[in-house]
Amino acid sequence: MHIPVTSIKPPFFEIGPKAYLFGQDVIDLAKAADAASERYGVDIIFTTPFVDIARVRAETQHIHVLAPHMDPIRPGRGLADILPEAIVAAGAEGVMLNHCEKPLSLSVLKRTIERAREVGLSTIVCADSCAEAGMIAQLHPDIIVAEPTELVGTGVSCGPEYVEAASRAVKDVDPDILVLTAAGISNGQDVFNIILAGADATGSSSGVAKAADRAGMVDEMIGAVRRAWDKRRSHSNNG
Repeated sequence: MHIPVTSIKPPFFEIGPKAYLFGQDVIDLAKAADAASERYGVDIIFTTPFVDIARVRAETQHIHVLAPHMDPIRPGRGLADILPEAIVAAGAEGVMLNHCEKPLSLSVLKRTIERAREVGLSTIVCADSCAEAGMIAQLHPDIIVAEPTELVGTGVSCGPEYVEAASRAVKDVDPDILVLTAAGISNGQDVFNIILAGADATGSSSGVAKAADRAGMVDEMIGAVRRAWDKRRSHSNNG
């Protein structure tokens, strides 16, 4: 039984294979994520290529399946556009929007978030700066991904100052929005550092998809989420 994205609580993690993987490789990665989610008690968002949404949903139990984009259209004309109702029918629980590889203007983003709400899809929206994160927070998506575009895919992650600034930019507008801080996450230590710095979540695409042992890297990263979060809680309880 899948749990809705809106029920996610920190800490959580997002995996997006983008176009690095296809076919059975996507399914195998989703199954590895599913196992790690159960093993460590960490929610995982799996942003799935469109053609694999239905199969990933059918072959997993614990991960949250999201589409990587959609268009604010309604049933009717729209060849090659992504219909929100079709995403729901395929089994997605939510949609990622405004990724640096699929940017949207603020007006289109607003309409797309509204369409997502109409059909019951949760929204995870990307922002490439703290200022943009603050603006997007005014549209009240469920999750904001704060990641500097210049670090995406580089293997260089952002520091604790950015984690704190991004969280403050969002939560000063709407404290109910969860903030995922990412970009350049390539191993468990990167994950540990970001979560320990105060992020609700982090995530990885190329760091997982290009790993020699993808399942092993997923386990390493999700294990790091759990360890960092538990250390944060321990410090909080002792402080």
